[in-house]
Amino acid sequence: MTDARTDWERRIYRRLTETTEADPASELAAPSGLATSPGNGFVRLEWQPVRGAAGYVLERGQGADEPAIVAHGGSDVPAVVDTAFADTGVEDGVTYRYRVGAVLGNEHPVWHWSDPVDGATSSTPGGEVAVSVDAAGDAGELERVWWLVGSERLTQLRFGDLGNGHPIGEEFAEALRIAHEDLGVVAVRAHAILHDDNEVVTRADDGTLAFDFTIVDDLYDQILALGIRPVVELGFMPAAIAADPGQTVFEYRGIISPPRDWADWHRTVSALAGHLVERYGVDEVSGWGFEVWNEPNLEVFWTGTQDDYLRLYDEAARALKAVDTRLTVGGPSTAASEWVEALAAYCEKHALPLELATTHTYGNLPLDFRGVLEDHGFGDADILWTEWGVGSTHFGPIHDGVSGAPFVLSGMKSAQHRMAALAYWVVSDHFEELGRPPRLFHDGFGLLTLGNLRKPRYWALHLAAHMGDRVLPSRVSGDGADVLVRSWASRHDDGTVDVLVWNGTVNADLLHGDQRLVRDVTVTIDGLTSATYAVELARIDEQHSNIRAVASGAEWPDEAEWQLLRDADHLHTERIDDLSPDSGTATVTVTLPQPGVVRIRLLDGDLPSASDEEKTR
Repeated sequence: MTDARTDWERRIYRRLTETTEADPASELAAPSGLATSPGNGFVRLEWQPVRGAAGYVLERGQGADEPAIVAHGGSDVPAVVDTAFADTGVEDGVTYRYRVGAVLGNEHPVWHWSDPVDGATSSTPGGEVAVSVDAAGDAGELERVWWLVGSERLTQLRFGDLGNGHPIGEEFAEALRIAHEDLGVVAVRAHAILHDDNEVVTRADDGTLAFDFTIVDDLYDQILALGIRPVVELGFMPAAIAADPGQTVFEYRGIISPPRDWADWHRTVSALAGHLVERYGVDEVSGWGFEVWNEPNLEVFWTGTQDDYLRLYDEAARALKAVDTRLTVGGPSTAASEWVEALAAYCEKHALPLELATTHTYGNLPLDFRGVLEDHGFGDADILWTEWGVGSTHFGPIHDGVSGAPFVLSGMKSAQHRMAALAYWVVSDHFEELGRPPRLFHDGFGLLTLGNLRKPRYWALHLAAHMGDRVLPSRVSGDGADVLVRSWASRHDDGTVDVLVWNGTVNADLLHGDQRLVRDVTVTIDGLTSATYAVELARIDEQHSNIRAVASGAEWPDEAEWQLLRDADHLHTERIDDLSPDSGTATVTVTLPQPGVVRIRLLDGDLPSASDEEKTR
């Protein structure tokens, strides 16, 4: 039998729609106004938006060479969402030729490209950036879109130590508790609630189906006790109803076959939903959300066709609404932001609900599907990115490092006011899809390691979660403004002002940084009302808040090293000189590595020796 990892690598990039002809309905106009400007270590590109576009694909060429799509070091979605972009990793002294095209989704083609323009990096030294913040202003309420997080299948909560010296269920539960208490996570989306390990469905000799939700109840009881609700991913297919139980994925053999009888699938979804409503009450379960399947556009997750998936969704949606119309349903839960338009069109044609539009992206910022949904009558649907992360590859090489920290902040800020949730995938390195972790630092998907040490990405999310509720107006100018260096400022109820500034790129080829992209940043804060402020800096970069840099490199630390790691498991903070604003204005200057994050916190009054929030363990 082919092992799970080999099978995964053989099939993961195979799309079910590779041979589908382009639909003329996806045709979009060419972007206009493409212009370039030189930056230190990058080329800045800007263009005008195209109505209906979910994102934009960039091509870069050099001389007589055929242009190639800019793929950001391997992102599964090359299209970018903004109409300004920093092309990094390019050479100095070289003139590149660019063009840009608009797309309706990742599976849709570029119909019309912009006129090409030339661009090059700057040949003069520089690198200064200015951030201006209005502490007396108000830019609206912070949307805490990280309230949802991804996780490995919840069945892990029932596991003990299966060979690596870590109690899996205990540490997995602790990771969820940390995410809830420190990050404000209130929901989790996980695979495989219908997997046969959970013993949900059996078939009697007479062909009738029997349902047992004892294990499901135990799993959901455990996370609810932590203050976390499930988003119920409906999958995988129970063997009792699968057309081909031998078609599986992952080490734990989730069945990826369609049902042998659509009525069996309908009954299974109905039985699950009915049981959950009976046990927990419809007022509770109506707030959970049901997502139909996982990544059916990939051969590795679905052996049926796109039409088969649409039938799967159809039956599930009708089954859920028959239990109670208040239950919410969504999909397509696709890899690489595909099939959103296809599902919306199907639901429009067949008068089906689509209350949750769900999809995934790795290595890039999420696309904007609001226009696509509006065009099919689903403008009020909640958009949930139920998987999102800095990289899609198991075991690295990018997950444990610092580049994920600015990436997380760019994504969470980008998601503001255009989606309901952006769920980082996943909360914990207790993750068994292609086998259990071979070492402590193995570039696992988790925000937290085995043993729940916090990675740089975790600390970035922590900084976002500990912002104030009111967003302050802020503006970035200079070399890389809003394409490399970004800012996010907030005010707390007690008057504390936080200014987050970060320096990063979605180009995974620069995961270890580019010295040309280091920036000196001057932050000017206006509208301050007190005579003196205590100031604290928090940093995330190669030298700060980077737990992997503390490790010896041993596969599994001994007890002495574990103590060292736990002692280092905190956000780096430092006190700097107090500020006395001049006519309400104060200035702080910092050098910001790439990748790097800094938070400048101004407190009216004495600063504690260490903020309680940073000491969460």
